[in-house]
Parts: sequence; structure tokens; C-alpha cells
Amino acid sequence: MKIFLVEDDEALADEVRQFLEKWGYEAVKADSFEDIVSDFQRLSPHLVLLDINLPFFDGFYWCAQIRKVSDVPILFISSKNDDMDKIMAIAQGGDDYVEKPFGLALLKAKIDAALRRAYQYKVRERVLLAAGLSFEQDTFSLFYQESELDLTKSEKKIMGKLLECKPSVVLREELMMELWGMDEFVSDGTLTTLISRLRNKLKEICGEEIIQTKKGQGYFIA
Repeated sequence: MKIFLVEDDEALADEVRQFLEKWGYEAVKADSFEDIVSDFQRLSPHLVLLDINLPFFDGFYWCAQIRKVSDVPILFISSKNDDMDKIMAIAQGGDDYVEKPFGLALLKAKIDAALRRAYQYKVRERVLLAAGLSFEQDTFSLFYQESELDLTKSEKKIMGKLLECKPSVVLREELMMELWGMDEFVSDGTLTTLISRLRNKLKEICGEEIIQTKKGQGYFIA
């Protein structure tokens, strides 16, 4: 899903962009504020994050202009917290309003909710493992940025179990039972090999040790 970020505070725009990209969104910043509608039509985003205080014309103006050509969700982000500003944002066609300073987790929750309402699809919850690396628990899928990475059935089962119990230690016996449920015989040595391969695969992708060992007990993801 592509998000068009119209924010003239460069530091904040970069922070929001990087955060959203970690969660698999494609975030594109406005690089000019003279003709937001042309950029909007060129990019065809699924959602717009729109500041109120902008050069040339304010966010209320651009929201009204976008509404002439699209019903895409628009979330205002602004330091203005007066009720009249919020009323104006909704009156011009905005879908929600986030006051600065805001937590990035709250912003993501509002984005997810707006996308669910607009596109009537389930925003799948992903667990962030490292920068750009996430795991979708309901589909047992591993992603780096927005690209799905190959995992074997056994590796998916291991990741799912470790994240289900995160950050607690999952005993080796528990993991073996989980894998036996796939109608495969898994010995103690087989489990060691599977964990080693999965650990190396994750480290090659992100450079970090995602799966930790509790000596004599099992494994965990912190």
C-alpha cells in the first residue's frame, strides 16, 4: 500500500517514512508543495498523510482539491489542536486527525483503520523482527521490506511458535512436538539443524541474531 506523505518538516517526514517502510508500506514524501494534486495523481497513493501548515497553500486547501478527483483516505497530521481546526479538516473531506507530537504506533493504528474502512480488506498484522524484516503470523510469511522471502514449512512453524511465545523461551521438546504435527519425524539433531539454518538465513538478511538460545532449554526471540 502506497502512502503519500505531505509534511514540510523534513526530519519528521523522514522519521515517519522510515517507520512506515519498516511495516511494509511504500511511503513517498512530497518534494515540492506548489502542486500537491499533480503529485497525488502521478503517484496514485492509497492514503495521504497531510499536514495543515504548508508552504503556498495549507492542508485544508489541498484536501479539498484532492477530494475533487479522489475519495482516497486523508489523515491530517498537525500541531493545531483547536476543535475548529479539526472540524475544518473533516469538513474539507479528511478522514481522521492526528495531533503533533504523536506516537508512531498510534499513527500506524489510524492508518491501518483508515485502510480497512476504505478498501474493506484485512490489514495483516506483522511482527517487526529487525529493520525492514517482519513476520506475518496469520500466514506464516516472512517479509523483507515488501518482498516475501522463502521459508520451508518447518521454518515457518518454528518462527510461528517462537513469536507466539515471544519473549518467553520455547523448549526444544515443544518445538519438536510442533513439527511432529506436520506428520514429519523430527529428531533432536534435526531440530538443531533446522534452527541453525533458520538462524543463519535471518542473519544473512538483516545482520542480526534474531533467534536466541537458552542453553539446555530451548530458543526464544527477544
